[in-house]
Amino acid sequence: MNVIILGCGRVGSTLARRLYHDGHNVTVIDLTGEAFRRLGSKFRGQRIVGNGLDRDILERAGIKSCDVFVSVTQGDNRNIMSAQIAKHVYKVPRVLTRINDPIRADAYRQMGIITICSPTIISGLVRDFLVEDRWAIEQDYNQQYVGMNI
Repeated sequence: MNVIILGCGRVGSTLARRLYHDGHNVTVIDLTGEAFRRLGSKFRGQRIVGNGLDRDILERAGIKSCDVFVSVTQGDNRNIMSAQIAKHVYKVPRVLTRINDPIRADAYRQMGIITICSPTIISGLVRDFLVEDRWAIEQDYNQQYVGMNI
């Protein structure tokens, strides 16, 4: 699978390392080259410094032939705009974006963009644990890659 990840913060770098470790072709775009230090020395995917809203940068990243586009920057607006460009302009088959505002996340989900909203997910997990005394997910993904040094 060819994957483009916009944003190399904690979420983007962790996702990039995991997908690369699983054998996927991964390209990461970030505004600063310093962010790529989070990828570690074993990451051999492509790293591109630039604005993920810029068509030249997206095309250099291979958006015309990618299978998945994920935007996980710190900014909802940048994530939403890049997801819309990937989905509607480049017709990327799977587009996923992180949106921190639950209302906006729901609105874009209704428009066909897969959204991940941390406040909604975390509050749901906490509620389930408090009410049912168990977590909503069976597998702890945080532990899956601990100690792998990837």
